[in-house]
Amino acid sequence: MTEPDWAPLTGFRVAVTSARRADELSTLLTRRGATVTSAAAITMVPLPDDDELRTNTEALIAEPPDIVVATTGIGFRGWIAAADGWGLAAELTHALSQARIVSRGPKATGALRAAGLPEEWSPDSESSREVLHYLVEHGIAGLRIAVQLHGATDEWDPFPEFLDELRSAGADVIPIRVYRWHPAPRDGEFDQLVTGIAEQRFDAVSFTSAPAVASVLMRAAEMGIADQVVSALRTDVHAMCVGPVTARPLVRLGIPVSAPERMRLGALARHITDELPLLQARTVRVAGHVLEIRGTCVLVDGVVKPLSPASMATIRALAHRPGAVVSRFDLLGALPGSGTDTHAVETAVLRLRTALGDKNIVSTVVKRGYRLAVDEPHSAVDADLAGAR
Repeated sequence: MTEPDWAPLTGFRVAVTSARRADELSTLLTRRGATVTSAAAITMVPLPDDDELRTNTEALIAEPPDIVVATTGIGFRGWIAAADGWGLAAELTHALSQARIVSRGPKATGALRAAGLPEEWSPDSESSREVLHYLVEHGIAGLRIAVQLHGATDEWDPFPEFLDELRSAGADVIPIRVYRWHPAPRDGEFDQLVTGIAEQRFDAVSFTSAPAVASVLMRAAEMGIADQVVSALRTDVHAMCVGPVTARPLVRLGIPVSAPERMRLGALARHITDELPLLQARTVRVAGHVLEIRGTCVLVDGVVKPLSPASMATIRALAHRPGAVVSRFDLLGALPGSGTDTHAVETAVLRLRTALGDKNIVSTVVKRGYRLAVDEPHSAVDADLAGAR
């Protein structure tokens, strides 16, 4: 048997919003066949220049906390590294060693132990909610709690309920925001990416941090296209998140999200590879062929058929209701641009037939328009295939 000339993500367009490890994620997706557009949604405040972090670090050294909560490995390591740069690492670790220490997950636990700070407890679930329950159940009224956070922006905090509920339980909370973020600069690649989401020029958008999600939504509002972006993410542009904390701002807006079981970059790439074809591809049996419609190409019996934007628009319009007649006027409205001559439809259909390799896939219905020559289903499997998306 010959090897297929396509990869799992061939024909799919994925937007990458990561600020860190964007190249790694892009490479993983590209190797799987995706067309990747990458633009960081946020920029990082350099740790040595973060006055808020230094002020809070010095305050904890002067008055050690009763409890320390580490939420991420990279964030905790970054905090210690910043303190080392200020000549305060030894003093900070000594102050923290006097506290009860709770870790949110294995990466945070590893960072704590590397600093010589063994944890009192850590949940198997890596859930902030479970950490909160543990602390409240053991009593925190009147206690001073330092919470290491990762990924805050000046406009948005990823753990507002977590901190508020600790305060409601009577704790004095000192948030340690490591790696604060700003939205990406205006009028650059990030704005183009946001516009691409609004115009549904992607099949999926990957998010690896909640601040990146917040940045996309805030920028869309600033550009006056928030409704279009939210609509796209609710329909044909699929939001793929690394984990539930990242997904939370989208869930609140009623946007469907998808995430791997393990909150890791490699797991996210595999998840996109497995899930996007199921979510986005439309497969029908037409004129004796199996036709699979993807973002920028069509597979005919497993063979890739690259199509022009006009041909893709035409096949999508015909496949919206497989087998139904689509008028020339409606096909004209689906074509890129704002043409008014239906002759453009005849040209588009001719080129589509040529690209597909079998003119019988698209049938002409005299005086009415065109339709996909959908095969009659011969079994329940075929019926499912004909209606699959």
